[in-house]
Amino acid sequence: MFFFLSKTIYFIVMPLPLVITMITLSFFISKKILKKRLRIIAILLLVFFSNPYFANKAIKAWEGSPTPIADIEHHEIGIVLTGITNRYKRPLDRVYFEHGADRLLHAMQLYKLGKIDKILISGGSGKLIDNVDDIKEADELAKVLLLTGVPQEDILIERESRNTYESAVNCVKIIKNIQPNKVLLITSAFHLTRSGLCFKKQNIIFTSFGTDYYSRDELSYLDDYITPDPNAIEKWNKIIKELLGIIAYKLMGYI
Repeated sequence: MFFFLSKTIYFIVMPLPLVITMITLSFFISKKILKKRLRIIAILLLVFFSNPYFANKAIKAWEGSPTPIADIEHHEIGIVLTGITNRYKRPLDRVYFEHGADRLLHAMQLYKLGKIDKILISGGSGKLIDNVDDIKEADELAKVLLLTGVPQEDILIERESRNTYESAVNCVKIIKNIQPNKVLLITSAFHLTRSGLCFKKQNIIFTSFGTDYYSRDELSYLDDYITPDPNAIEKWNKIIKELLGIIAYKLMGYI
């Protein structure tokens, strides 16, 4: 039940659905003053959430700053969290990467530079209804690593988890068998807070390494400050989803 709610309830408070709901409600309200106020608030919210300047400020504060690779010490294991591919695309003769491909690419770079000895990929299917024949994302990403020359013995796979909490629980079982001194948690910067709390709950001592940054260090053009941008709404979606996820995980005792 929790898995179902975690995938659906946040939709209600996302910026765009919220605006649409307010405008829709305005058509069913008889009082003209209330109808007018609802529409004005909806428009103001849409302008605010679609503004790239405010969205970049918010996501930049949430993500924090990237850690220079030169500052990363040697770690025995780098944990890569999945959720970065499109598994609804055919034919299934390749991996269709989405925005979070940096999770795997930066892990590969860290491995090639000798910063990590082994790569543990964690993640199965994030579908609400999981079919037995579904391809596990961890297996798909492992194939990519093999194609880049990473040997099989340096790739560990955890393919059963459906969310961040389950990844932390299942990774503990694998890590206990290896007992590494240092673990590097590699995931998207916007996801670091929630994932870090999950792994801390499992008493895993780790260092965080953020990837897949949505923020920009500087805005170059006038359009970046005033022109409405759907990507700005996406950035707010990421922040709100993570905040709700942290609240939900706290209530469930996951963090």
